[in-house]
Amino acid sequence: MRDEPLVLGIETSCDETGVGIVRGHTLLADALASSVDQHARFGGVVPEVASRAHLEALVPTMQRALDEAGVTLADIDAIAVTSGPGLAGALLVGVAAAKGYALAAEKPIYGVNHLAAHVAVDTLEHGPLPEPAVAMLVSGGHSSLLLVDDITAGVTPLGATIDDAAGEAFDKVARLLGLGFPGGPIIDRAAREGDPASIVFPRGLTAAKDLAAHRFDFSFSGLKTAVARWVESRERAGEPVPVNDVSASFQEAVCDVLTAKAIDACLSTGVKTLVIGGGVAANSRLRALAGERAAKHGIVVRVPRPALCTDNGAMVAALGSHLVKAGVAPSRLDLPADSAMGLTTVSVPG
Repeated sequence: MRDEPLVLGIETSCDETGVGIVRGHTLLADALASSVDQHARFGGVVPEVASRAHLEALVPTMQRALDEAGVTLADIDAIAVTSGPGLAGALLVGVAAAKGYALAAEKPIYGVNHLAAHVAVDTLEHGPLPEPAVAMLVSGGHSSLLLVDDITAGVTPLGATIDDAAGEAFDKVARLLGLGFPGGPIIDRAAREGDPASIVFPRGLTAAKDLAAHRFDFSFSGLKTAVARWVESRERAGEPVPVNDVSASFQEAVCDVLTAKAIDACLSTGVKTLVIGGGVAANSRLRALAGERAAKHGIVVRVPRPALCTDNGAMVAALGSHLVKAGVAPSRLDLPADSAMGLTTVSVPG
């Protein structure tokens, strides 16, 4: 076990300040500080607020992680940090801190891709990832289908959102219903008391005319608009809005599209493993429906526990560990924060 690299990961791409420490596939520490309460009154993440929160939280979060793992910075073999994609200001805080720690402790640094890290974190719970695998990443900023041949070498994009991401749609519908922020967990809870078949909302990019060009792409903007119009029509008529039924029907539409396209991607590529990651992967209906549909085709679904689905430092450390073990060269100390980092870049080259 001691031959495995001890890697520290720093995550600051959005509103979570995360520091994780792993040895191989073993998670030793996962310290997190969230600024979500500071954004709630605005109904969404405010970049400037997020950046300031990272500045305030990073040092104490780092110390909590080191204490939890029972190690010092000198014991660490490498430092990994989210270099992109994400909010530019938030990324800069993490990247600058990682450079400082790496320089002070004379450790190699790896600037890594946030989305690839969401795939790598699954190995902390379920062990080595079968290759190839299909990964579906669903969060507030991303809804993507990827073919993963080698997590350290790159991934092949199969499809992505062309407008609102799934998590973004959850937030907007929750705000429309007056449920608060973040919308994902609130709608998930409300949906348990509602009827998912009570309202038929549209399934974007699933019609025959859309599949030729957008077979594996996602669109949730039309669904969001359909929910808004349905609610407005009830309000104009002076009728109460059945919040639980709307939540359940909306959630069912999102999960129906996500799981149908993910299973189709597995079948079309001949892959028997589906990994689901990102904040929306914590949704109970998504996890259940993916499992039901995958079982019919002999596909294995791997979803990390909810705490590892949302942004965290453990996922960054996990990807860093893969890179170190694969002998990938570390990044240079002048590595950038790249808010628009593409999916084909797993780590910033040296």
